[in-house]
Amino acid sequence: MKKIYILLFLSFGYTQAQEKLITKSGKITFEASVPSFEEVRATNESSSCVLNTTTGEIASLALMKGFRFKIALMEEHFNENYVESDKYPKATFKGVIEKFNLTVLDKNGKDFIIKGKLELHGKSKEISIPAKIKKTDKGIEILSDFSVNADDFAIEIPSVVSKKVSKKVNIKLEFILK
Repeated sequence: MKKIYILLFLSFGYTQAQEKLITKSGKITFEASVPSFEEVRATNESSSCVLNTTTGEIASLALMKGFRFKIALMEEHFNENYVESDKYPKATFKGVIEKFNLTVLDKNGKDFIIKGKLELHGKSKEISIPAKIKKTDKGIEILSDFSVNADDFAIEIPSVVSKKVSKKVNIKLEFILK
């Protein structure tokens, strides 16, 4: 696990410590529910994220086995059949917050676009997501709500449950960086 965090830091090169903010307790929630069927929703509250406040570069990592479902069987199917956690143990994002400027942040937040590459299930996709970023008493808060398509990451939904699980996956990020 420490190796993964070290890789996140090294991916930014060598800069001064005050230029980087980090969390190891970021919250990522995804939902692939379909109306009238059982909720397909999970949360990972141990995702990491590093932000270079000078360049706006940002990187995040989530271990797939860190996602928790209400129903244990869903969690088992998620790890074994959908994301194949033993083969593809993590999801990563590396990108940049466009026009990021730490000095303009306040408690009300500012809207930004984050562009970068999401890697999941052995596949990569360039994505662009909206984010609200603000200063709080706890640190810099990054909030985002966006969707990805399971097909883009070769995540197959078996035909037997295809009417119960959406291919459009809604993702919500909540990071507080210090």
